[in-house]
Amino acid sequence: MGSSEPTSCETIPITVEFSGGLEMLFSNKAKHAVAVPSIDPVTNSPFNIGHLIRHLVDNLITDDRTDLFVLDDHLRPGILVLINDADWELEGEEEYEIQSGDAILFVSTLHGG
Repeated sequence: MGSSEPTSCETIPITVEFSGGLEMLFSNKAKHAVAVPSIDPVTNSPFNIGHLIRHLVDNLITDDRTDLFVLDDHLRPGILVLINDADWELEGEEEYEIQSGDAILFVSTLHGG
């Protein structure tokens, strides 16, 4: 039998959703099927939500206003994250390691005035 440790070439299929206006930053599309690496190539560690946020900015965001999603390489305050319908604060926030089939939802609570 092979090792259960993932290799850097394996990918993990997940669903990423955006609402509360965030979808406008991602091709005006609320739901995306995304394949992410099992191991982050930069840190050589298991791919987590922090890596996902960087991956989304580097590969999926289509609007130049990335500051509406991230500030200082972290998710902007005022954006709620649900991992499989659970608040990410219960799952370890950015440290949560992505699992195959995960559904990640980003919801903006920010409103213009």
